[in-house]
Amino acid sequence: MLPAVSLGLWHNFGSVDVFENGRNIIRRAFDRGITHFDLANNYGPAPGSAEENFGMILKKDFTGYLRDELIISTKAGYLMWPGPYGEWGSRKYLISSLDQSLKRMQLDYVDIFYSHRPDPNTPFEETMMALDKAVRMGKALYAGISNYDAEQSERAIKILKSLGTPCLIHQPKYSMFERWVEKGLLDVLEKNGVGCIPFSPLAQGLLTDRYLKGIPEDSRAAKSHGFLKINEITPDKLEKINKLNEIAKNRNQSLAQMALSWLLKDKRITTVLIGASSLQQLDNNLDAINRLDYSKEELSAIENVLKN
Repeated sequence: MLPAVSLGLWHNFGSVDVFENGRNIIRRAFDRGITHFDLANNYGPAPGSAEENFGMILKKDFTGYLRDELIISTKAGYLMWPGPYGEWGSRKYLISSLDQSLKRMQLDYVDIFYSHRPDPNTPFEETMMALDKAVRMGKALYAGISNYDAEQSERAIKILKSLGTPCLIHQPKYSMFERWVEKGLLDVLEKNGVGCIPFSPLAQGLLTDRYLKGIPEDSRAAKSHGFLKINEITPDKLEKINKLNEIAKNRNQSLAQMALSWLLKDKRITTVLIGASSLQQLDNNLDAINRLDYSKEELSAIENVLKN
């Protein structure tokens, strides 16, 4: 069973200069009840370095007996190395990538191994057979998928079930600002008994107090690299962020806490995947579970902001 909030060790966790900070965040997260740590083969900045750092932290701070208390997941699907077998969903790539991930993290197995994205040029059967093989080899306990739409998920779930390795969980991008999963995917997951763990629940930081007064110089949007682009932060979106923040204040929550609890209110959501760059940010996000109830008026007010 996954905790209500899980910690994602994403891009930037591989940086040498953030190693000690990341180490402190992981230790605090565990002390506060977080037992699920999510990675992928290409998280870095240098691909693989996030897994390497995590492996060193496990060895330094988490003795062997704690492995049974930790849920560790990784993924393969995006570009990891040059050549025809360095990305997407072939059996060769997925199994090879998992072997490399285990070496970097100094582990015998991961709890969940994901196909990180569907491959348009590889039959679904081959990709799902690779996940099944990983489980049967004992290199993963469960199989998952990420970034699959409703129809693709239905197919993947059906194939995995026929192979005898049920799909445990789906990891989609989902937040107040990114709601495509509500158009069929959540229904597919519920019907098939598959969990859902949204990534980017704070919309790359937009659903926090960092953008209430514009774009800070040290923010993700102000940097030339990264997923959040400055042109995505329109005056209309900034207005919505401020209106949502007022609703959060009336709930005695930060905007980030409300954004997380808004997802967790749906029983189809197993856990939300947060990232944190400081202990203060981690603690603030984890406190979201203190208030998961919503009145009809609050939900209506949030919808009015998001739809206008």
